[in-house]
Amino acid sequence: NITTKKRHSQIFTILKMTMTYLFIRLFLMALMISKLKMLVLLLCFTGIGVYFKMGYHFTYYAMNQKPCACKKCLSEDKQLLLDQSNRSIQPFLTPDFSILENEFNWWKRLQTESRSFGVYETTVANFFKIFPRNPDVIQPKPDHCRTCAVVGNSGNLRRSHYGPLIDLHEVVIRMNTGITRGFEKDVGNKTTHRVMYPESAVDVDDNTHFVLFPFKIQDFEWLINASTTGFTGRSYMPVPSKIKVMVVNPAFMKYVHDVWLGHRGLYPSTGFMALILALHICDEVDVFGYGADSNGNWSHYWEILKNKNLKTGVHAGKYEYDIIWRLAQQQKIKFYEAVMKTI
Repeated sequence: NITTKKRHSQIFTILKMTMTYLFIRLFLMALMISKLKMLVLLLCFTGIGVYFKMGYHFTYYAMNQKPCACKKCLSEDKQLLLDQSNRSIQPFLTPDFSILENEFNWWKRLQTESRSFGVYETTVANFFKIFPRNPDVIQPKPDHCRTCAVVGNSGNLRRSHYGPLIDLHEVVIRMNTGITRGFEKDVGNKTTHRVMYPESAVDVDDNTHFVLFPFKIQDFEWLINASTTGFTGRSYMPVPSKIKVMVVNPAFMKYVHDVWLGHRGLYPSTGFMALILALHICDEVDVFGYGADSNGNWSHYWEILKNKNLKTGVHAGKYEYDIIWRLAQQQKIKFYEAVMKTI
């Protein structure tokens, strides 16, 4: 009996120790599970906090990020000349943008185009089989400032010494036959875009974009034929085969005439069209060589003025000049007028 009791006591002790061991293991496991749950919960709350904090910063950054790196960006100016800068109007023609027939009918009257809207559409479609479908335009970036100089042909550029300042701009837009050789001190020698119509066209180098200001269907045919068969047409300049061509949208021409000029003049001048184009493709615009010279004459800087009664022809020159002046007063552009005088 004593032996049996000892054996029972030993078994009980073993069971007691085993139960104690199991209890401790279970307690530790429970404790570990609790710690894991706590860790998971802490990680979840931390993650949620980080998510909302980062989301706030991203939202704040997106809402406050400027569209360009300039001091002021034209693209963020919602009140540009009383909301007249309608950026929904495409300034350049592309095969994906079709003008309306009423826009074509306005355009065809500029130089008495007799052919139909259907002929126009077919000709434009053929044009884009040869030339780039999309205009070569520098896209806006938050870390980049697209600076543009629009250089007119006014005689007030003589002795201005603006040349080095003009050449500092990333984009330099000139128009028609405005020459640079021999006048570099006053007008610079850099040209990235030259806005012309066929009768005023001059040869351009491989680094210059030919921006066509079209007035009739033949203007498209001229470029097509000049790039394929060599046809130039009467008074038309030959066209190099590798020329960079961009075409001003006829609908954009009508928009400028209707909205900016209020139907004044027969159509906008090349110089005024170049300025409004710049407002659409640049972040910062400086304007040189517009308006009459210091004696009130409308002349070109490379010509010796003989006729002192030159006017602005079919264009509303005075009204266009007044708009440029207003833009400068509103600090939308910087207007370099006459000899070393700026607004």
